Amino acid sequence: MDIRIESLLTGATNARGVVAIIDVFRAFSTAAVALANGASRIIMVSTVEEALSLRDCGAGQVCMGESGGHAPAGFDFGNSPFAVSTVDFHGKTIIQRTSAGTQGITAASLAQRLYASALVTAAATARSMRAGDPAQITLVAMGKNALDRTDEDEICALHLRNLLEGRPGERDAVRQMILAGGEAARFRDANPPHLYSADLDIALDIDRYNFAIRVTMEDGRPVARLEQTA
Repeated sequence: MDIRIESLLTGATNARGVVAIIDVFRAFSTAAVALANGASRIIMVSTVEEALSLRDCGAGQVCMGESGGHAPAGFDFGNSPFAVSTVDFHGKTIIQRTSAGTQGITAASLAQRLYASALVTAAATARSMRAGDPAQITLVAMGKNALDRTDEDEICALHLRNLLEGRPGERDAVRQMILAGGEAARFRDANPPHLYSADLDIALDIDRYNFAIRVTMEDGRPVARLEQTA
């Protein structure tokens, strides 16, 4: 099994084999919370306009995500796992647009199997990715705006590689390394509804959920659903 770690939008575009697109702060932490709270699926798109259009035509009921870090006009929720943590999404289809995570998902056209990953689903994602003993796995750390590397996504990729290669990883070390970085500092002086300090707590709650987020193409668009693992 060849495991490669790539970064940013170029990494997503070139990713092959079984692919995990990683966005810890905060797209796929938020997606995991929404799926855990009953959402039936998440359509992942690259533009704000597409998200709003899909909701308007009835393809989904909820627009969630950000542009420039803030919820776009007309969106129901921003890019905050804490903000959606008490919302009942039972049976709803969510349309998600973010500046890094969903950009990577829509760019990963060469993936044979595709996952949206964060620390909250790390162990389950590793189990799902290993299924079938794939020849190649690519882990893509999306970073900030898919343009600049960030500690949390790069460290999540390393943690996933440890798990994929049969090592247990070290959760406390992962958390402490990320907490020492610059991106984590933004949450300490949080400015709701753009940022909540509790977003950091949720995003760093490693293995909070025992499911992976599997993405498949439906009607030409990537659609995410939770995938239970043994």
